Amino acid sequence: MVTLLLDVIFFLDDQSMFMFLIGIAAAIVTLPFVSAIIFENKKEQEMSEMFLEFSRNLAESVATGTPISKSIINMSRKNYGSLSPYIVKLANQISLGIPVNESMQHFAFDVNSSVVSRAVALISEAERAGGDIDYILESSAKAISEIEKLKKERKAAIYNLVVQGYIIFFIFIGIMLVMQFKILPLTTGIGAVGSFNPAGITSSGPADATKPAFNAKELASPFLYLLLAQGFFAGLTIGKLTEGTLKAGVKHSFVLTIGALLISTGADALFGS
Repeated sequence: MVTLLLDVIFFLDDQSMFMFLIGIAAAIVTLPFVSAIIFENKKEQEMSEMFLEFSRNLAESVATGTPISKSIINMSRKNYGSLSPYIVKLANQISLGIPVNESMQHFAFDVNSSVVSRAVALISEAERAGGDIDYILESSAKAISEIEKLKKERKAAIYNLVVQGYIIFFIFIGIMLVMQFKILPLTTGIGAVGSFNPAGITSSGPADATKPAFNAKELASPFLYLLLAQGFFAGLTIGKLTEGTLKAGVKHSFVLTIGALLISTGADALFGS
């Protein structure tokens, strides 16, 4: 808010510096929201890893002959990181007499993770059908382990593509800046009204003779919007490729979009006329 106020007071007439400070203000304003999304993604990943440990411990406990309800209550005393509050709540619901199946459904809803939801659905069905619950628990733990392993392998395999995507994007910014400050200024005055026409007749009007057909600054203005759109969607694509969700690409979109905004407006403030 202070940055915007100073921007309006001191740089309203200087459009280049005004836009540069707008970019800084946009970065400051959006950073808390992006940080919250990044923290939420990390928390969800941690809970998936902790649920894998919880499933393994639960399978071992049930395999010894302990009922699943008693096993959950016993394990609620252990530390499972960010998943611990949800496990404690699950154990408290079971202690109050709520059926395990219903309590597990509430647990999956609270955690709000696709991996946990699938595993809970299998465990709940096995518990309700009276099947071999320890085998189902062990199979669920193995399935979660394989999912987490595949996620890490995909992220590692595509890391080079992510780096290449960043490099290509910043090269694209460089090309746009070269066009804006080196190529487009050469078009100023080309096709000026009154300089030439197909009939070979020139205009003698002084006002028309000084009016250029092309304005380099006007032609360059869409470049910023092109860079912002490119950065936003490139970031979402990177997140989808690396972690499988568009929400994971928000941090990449933030870096690319704000980077493009600051580089473009900063170059315009320094080199623009």
